[in-house]
Amino acid sequence: MLKHFLSRLPRKALKPDSDESNRVESSRLDSSAGKVHRSLGGNNSNAAKRTSSSAVFPATTVAGIEPLVPFKDVPNGERMNLFVSKVSLCCVIFDFSDPGKSTIEKDVKRRTLVELVEFVANGNTRFSEPAVLATCRMAAINLFRVFPPNYRSNRGGENDDDEPAYDPAWPHLQLVYELLLKFVSSSCLDAKVAKKYIDHWFISRLLELFDSEDPRERDCLKTILHRVYGKFMVHRPFIRKSINNIFYRFMFETEKHNGIAELLEILGSIVSGFALPLKEEHKMFLWRVLIPLHKPKSMGVYFQQLSYCVIQFIEKEPKLASTVIRGLLKYWPITNSQKEVMFLGELEEILEAINMVEFQKVMVPLFWRIGYCINSLHFQVAERALFLWNNDHIVNLIAHNRLVILPILFPALDRNSQSHWNPAVLNLTHNIMKMFMEMDETLYMSLHSHFKEEEAMLSAADERRKEAWKQLELAASLQPVIGNTAVLVSPI
Repeated sequence: MLKHFLSRLPRKALKPDSDESNRVESSRLDSSAGKVHRSLGGNNSNAAKRTSSSAVFPATTVAGIEPLVPFKDVPNGERMNLFVSKVSLCCVIFDFSDPGKSTIEKDVKRRTLVELVEFVANGNTRFSEPAVLATCRMAAINLFRVFPPNYRSNRGGENDDDEPAYDPAWPHLQLVYELLLKFVSSSCLDAKVAKKYIDHWFISRLLELFDSEDPRERDCLKTILHRVYGKFMVHRPFIRKSINNIFYRFMFETEKHNGIAELLEILGSIVSGFALPLKEEHKMFLWRVLIPLHKPKSMGVYFQQLSYCVIQFIEKEPKLASTVIRGLLKYWPITNSQKEVMFLGELEEILEAINMVEFQKVMVPLFWRIGYCINSLHFQVAERALFLWNNDHIVNLIAHNRLVILPILFPALDRNSQSHWNPAVLNLTHNIMKMFMEMDETLYMSLHSHFKEEEAMLSAADERRKEAWKQLELAASLQPVIGNTAVLVSPI
C-alpha cells in the first residue's frame, strides 16, 4: 500500500523562476490531473534516507527541506521554502468513501493543513511568487471538482425538507477552504502578484462550486469570493458578469441551483458599496436580473437575500421604487399563495422607502392588485394585504391620495365585510373601513351609496338575464321536433 501511495506523490521539481507562460499552462488543472501532480512534485530519489515521517510524505519540492519539520525549527529565510514544500505535499487526494483507507496518510495531511493555516494566520513574511503559485495549485487540486448528476438534482424549492448531501471529504476540504481564505485575506499577499494566479479561470471554477449541496461549503465559498472581490479590483467586473450568467441560466434554463442565496448575499454587500449616481450597468442588473429572480417557484429559498438587494437599490436611488413595483406586478404570483405573502412583505418594505412622486406613478395598478389580495380566499394573503394599514407611512401615502385609492379598494373591502369566511380578516376589514370613514366621511358615504346603487343595478340585470333564459327555454319546449333540429333538454 505504501508503494501505491508513493506513486501518487509529485515527482518533478518546481522551478521557482518558471516564467508566466509555464504558470498559465500548468494552472489549467482540469485538463489533466496527472500533469498537475507532476508539476507540483519533488525528487523521490532520497526517499529511503528520510525518517519515518518522510515515508508518508517522502520528498519535497525544495531540495534539502524536510516537509514535516515545524516552521519554528527553521530559520526565517527558509520558512517560505518550507511553506511551498508543505503546500505541495497537500496536493495528494485521498478516497474518503472508505474511512479505513489510508488513515495514517490522511492524518498527516490534516496536520500539515492545520500547520499551514496557523502559519498564514500568524505569519509576517511576504509571500513569494512560487508560494502563491503552489497555494493556488493546491487549492485547485483539492477543491475544483465536478459534482455527480444526482448531486445536482437539487430540489428547486419543492423538497426543502430533504437532508442535503454532505461530502465525506469535508474534514480536509474545510481546512483547504480555511487556508485559502486566510491566504487571500492576508496582508502579506501582494495583489499584483496574486492576480496572475487567482485569475478568471480560477474565479470561474470557484463560482461553479456554489452548486454544491453542502451548505458548509457554500458558506466558505461565499466568504472567500467576497474577499477576492474586495482585494482584486481588476476582477470585479468579471465576477459580477459571471454571477449574472449563473442567474440567467438559473432563471431561463434550469431553475435549479443550490447557491443562489449565497450569491445574492455577496451581491447585497456589493450593491451597498455602489457609488452614486448609479451606473446604467447597475440599473440594468436590477431590471434584468433581480426583478426576474422573483419568478422561479423556488424563490422562497433565497427571498430574504433578494429582497435585501432590491431595497439596497431603492435606498441608493429612490426613483427606482416605481420601476421595482412595476416589476413585482409583472411577476405577481396568481396560484402560489405563499409567494404572494412574500411579495406583499417585500412590497411593504418598498413602500416604506418610496416618496410621494414615485408612489403616484404606480398607485392605480398597485391598489388594484392589493384589492384582489384583500378578497383572496387564502386567509394569509388577505390578512397580509390588510396588515399594510399598520404602517404609518403607507397610511399617510393612502390618505394623501384617497380620492384615487378609496374608489379602487371600496368594492373589495365591502365584499370582504359581507362574505369573507375568516374572522380575523373580517375584523381587519371592518377596522380599515372605519379608518377610511374617519379619514374622509363624505367621500366614504358617497362611495358607499354609489356602490349600493351599482349592486342593485347588477342584481336587476342578473334577474332580467335569468328571466330571458326562462322564456327562451319555454319557447323552445313548445316547438315541434322536425328532422335534425336541435332539442333543448331540460335539467333534471
